[in-house]
Amino acid sequence: MRSVGRKLGAVVVALGLVAGLAGAAWAGSKGGVFMPDRTVVEGKSLVLNGMGIREATVLSIDVYVSGLYLEQKTRDAKVVLSQETTKHLTMQFVRDVDREDIVESFEDGFKKAAGVKYGRLKGELKRLNGWVSDVKKGDKASFTYLPGKGLQFRKGSRLMGTVESAEFAEVFFGIWFGSSPPNKGLKTGMLGQ
Repeated sequence: MRSVGRKLGAVVVALGLVAGLAGAAWAGSKGGVFMPDRTVVEGKSLVLNGMGIREATVLSIDVYVSGLYLEQKTRDAKVVLSQETTKHLTMQFVRDVDREDIVESFEDGFKKAAGVKYGRLKGELKRLNGWVSDVKKGDKASFTYLPGKGLQFRKGSRLMGTVESAEFAEVFFGIWFGSSPPNKGLKTGMLGQ
């Protein structure tokens, strides 16, 4: 009986360790997409701040799940936009999306976020949109702001290009964290609310 108790105790400890490791590896889940609690960008460890779902049309069709990684967690969108720190926004698409739809979405959101700055920043947006291509369900894309370097755009693990402008990066992140995000749940989710 004592040996059964010890074996049962060992199984409980082992299951606890597995659950602990799983919790450390996968911190966030939204819409069937899992994201790790941390990621490393250029040697800097970033923490998952939150996750949101981009919904489109009046039917609220899910388009992608996004996660925001920061040096330190915050619930304040103004902090996300204003801090001169490394930030990483990653998207996993949950449906196929044409390039034209992505470009249109970026342009609409960027115009709203830029306001009077749009005229002087639209060239950088056009450059970034030139790197955009069609995506398939399961594809990933990310935007990483590196202080002193600019905004990097990746499709999967491939670097598509960098826009070397802190002002552009702030406005671009304003698509999601400004006053007119694509949908409210996307912004509040990535802010961990």
